[in-house]
Amino acid sequence: EVKMIEKIKNGNKLIENGVVAGYKLIEKSVVSGYQAIEDGVVSAYKGVEDRFVDAFLAKEGETPEQAKARMRNEPTTEKTEK
Repeated sequence: EVKMIEKIKNGNKLIENGVVAGYKLIEKSVVSGYQAIEDGVVSAYKGVEDRFVDAFLAKEGETPEQAKARMRNEPTTEKTEK
């Protein structure tokens, strides 16, 4: 009877290990898929942002990166309510 209990415990442990390994594979594929989507979205956003800055905010001969740096350093002209 003790041997039967040990066999059941070993069988359960094998099942547990198989299930955990399966879940880890699923987790890895979901996370890598999400990361690929996120990278694509961020890349597309940066491209749109650069084109907007180049078309509307950059001065003559200024790259989008230079325009962004200039705008970060310029004081804002926002009015604050009192």
